[in-house]
Amino acid sequence: MKKLLLLVFILPLMSFNLLNTDFDLVGKWKGYDNGDIGYAIFDKEGYATFESNGESMGGKEFMMDDEKAQMTYILNKETQPMEIDFVITLLESGDTQRLFGIIQFENKDKLRLGVGFDGSDRPTEFDEENSIYFERIK
Repeated sequence: MKKLLLLVFILPLMSFNLLNTDFDLVGKWKGYDNGDIGYAIFDKEGYATFESNGESMGGKEFMMDDEKAQMTYILNKETQPMEIDFVITLLESGDTQRLFGIIQFENKDKLRLGVGFDGSDRPTEFDEENSIYFERIK
């Protein structure tokens, strides 16, 4: 009886963990933030791009402070919530900056992204200030 009860409690936890890590991040995602619409694009080569108000930042090559740069992402599926790092690399000097975040899939086409802005630490939980919901459009 104890083994059965243990299975009843542990099995759902394991299923949730597997579901959350099996979703594919690659694609174009549409997000809403205080009435503004923006897009996050994650490609299979590991590049990330953010688009808002007709401007784009990220990808294989973009201009940042008059220097060519690129933005990649690193996803750690082993944590709950999953951790995501956005790595901006200045192409000429090789200098890097990181933006630390967390990510959680609601389902295969909806996710929540929380980011520590302005060089702050990685958030440990989602709140209204640090996170945005995104829906897959491609």
